[in-house]
Amino acid sequence: MEQAILGGGCFWCLEPVFRALRGVSDVRPGFCGGHVDHPSYEQVCRQDTGHVEVVQLDFDPRQLSYETLLQVFFGTHDPTTPDRQGHDVGPQYASVIFYLNDAQRQTAEQVRAAAQAHFDAPICTRIEAAGPFWPAEALHQDYYRRNPQQGYCQFVISPKMAKFRRHYAQLLRPDA
Repeated sequence: MEQAILGGGCFWCLEPVFRALRGVSDVRPGFCGGHVDHPSYEQVCRQDTGHVEVVQLDFDPRQLSYETLLQVFFGTHDPTTPDRQGHDVGPQYASVIFYLNDAQRQTAEQVRAAAQAHFDAPICTRIEAAGPFWPAEALHQDYYRRNPQQGYCQFVISPKMAKFRRHYAQLLRPDA
């Protein structure tokens, strides 16, 4: 198994996307990139810890390559808007790939460059060495599955998931 850490807006939106992919065994919402140990959601929302909302995921590279994972990442959020995804605005919503080794860094740079052809505006996704990953509180784990009737889930995440399922059907696990 390998790990990846990706930030592309609210972690509530990222988690169900990556959880649905064949080859991904676990997805954990949390925070990375900041200067405070064990930050809380409230601290990160105050925008003074330097953290980004991310998902840390475990995946089997024999079933899903890191390159394909990043292609899905660029295809399921807007990497051209600095520190924002839709109505979610702030540095905690940055588009960022936290690499865990040099091979991931190189792949991230190649995939970001290739993805630019699909966007009219410049991609602003940062590629940074991963620092510590801090898991988010329990109430943020598996949020979409546990709260499907919540407004944000219905009006933001559900349409995103429907689009994702149409575009990446060949990558979905059978139970997704």
